[in-house]
Amino acid sequence: MEVINTIGRRKTAVARIYIQAGAGEITVNKKEFADYFPSEVDRIIVQQPLATVGETSNYDIKVNVMGGGSSGQAEAIRLAIARALCQINPEHRPALKAEGFLTRDSRMVERKKYGHRKARRKFQFSKR
Repeated sequence: MEVINTIGRRKTAVARIYIQAGAGEITVNKKEFADYFPSEVDRIIVQQPLATVGETSNYDIKVNVMGGGSSGQAEAIRLAIARALCQINPEHRPALKAEGFLTRDSRMVERKKYGHRKARRKFQFSKR
């Protein structure tokens, strides 16, 4: 099997992954997977598509991810892995789609407006 690369995005995080047949090793930005994501929740999020199709130890994955925070990066990686699994085997698509792993979460942070304290929060009104 050749190397397959895909891109996943979430908030401002962008993840490029390179997936190939292997022993199930995941490296993120040239670091060990568990070292890059100390949070157990983020590690579970990244491995969800692999667990859904039962391929947790069949592929080696190299990830380059930039931008955003840890949860946004984890979800960007999840989308990229799900897309790659669909390229490898189209039969995985219904299971991944049912879990919602193939849908790009388009929610972004709303910008701050002038005359406001935050994006929607106004300054406190004072009558006198």
